[in-house]
Amino acid sequence: MEPKSQFANLWEYDGKLVYDEIIQATENFDDKYCIGRGGSGTVYKAEMSSGEVFAVKKLNLWDSDMGMENLKSFKREVATLTEIRHRNIVKLYGFCSRGEHTFLVYDFIERGSLWDVLRSEEKAIEVDWVKRVEIVKGVAEALYYLHHDCVPAIVHCDVTTKNVLLDVDFEAHVADFGTARFLKFDALHSTDVAGTHGYMAPELAYTSKVTEKCDIYSFGVVSLEVLMGRHPGEALLPLQSSAQKAIEMEASLDPRLACPQTGKLLSELSSLVSIAISCVQAEPHLRPTMHNVCRLMGLK
Repeated sequence: MEPKSQFANLWEYDGKLVYDEIIQATENFDDKYCIGRGGSGTVYKAEMSSGEVFAVKKLNLWDSDMGMENLKSFKREVATLTEIRHRNIVKLYGFCSRGEHTFLVYDFIERGSLWDVLRSEEKAIEVDWVKRVEIVKGVAEALYYLHHDCVPAIVHCDVTTKNVLLDVDFEAHVADFGTARFLKFDALHSTDVAGTHGYMAPELAYTSKVTEKCDIYSFGVVSLEVLMGRHPGEALLPLQSSAQKAIEMEASLDPRLACPQTGKLLSELSSLVSIAISCVQAEPHLRPTMHNVCRLMGLK
């Protein structure tokens, strides 16, 4: 967002002034400004004196024995986000690590997480099939950028509906890079198993090798969740076999929305279901790349 470029410059030249204003804007991180909580920290809404609004993720670095790990997560997220620029990836404006306060300053994405939207009867109905198709495509574009346009490639490692934020126009923005990994060309990197249960690729149960195929699996789960209106849960099991490639459209679409009977939209939804199923295959080599996914969606 162009108006916030002034904030980025201010942060560069007078970080203490911005730090003090964020503390003031959140009344020292009072709970009434809280807009979300996660394993490593809490997110607050901060409205600056200029009228600009930011999301501030304050990390709980020393609240547990995981302090050093959370600090590593913080540094990793900063390193990742300051290097990437994409309309479907949340923008990082600055960060601070001082005493008890360690936090990241992001664009404030108005509608919050996709997870929250899908679990609200009122909000879910507002997200019609056209919007849902565009949300899936937006996430695909973000992951394509991370996997194919970044050098070295970046694996997000925690693609979930809680880490997809929707702006006022329902455009998707991938967030939370605390578990992201950089991959060297033709190299597999060992790492502690990180991610969210229900979205993690099955191979992470027996190997610590993270590849872009882990993100592909998570993308497939997120895509099915967007189309079904809920996490697919146990419905994933029969789909994780190369022998099971089909699913009834009626069973795969959110019953809160009327299913289109004919036309381009129905064809596009059917295609997205098939793509999602290919992404959640149990064997990594059977999953497509994000390049192939975007090609099938007509994005590349």
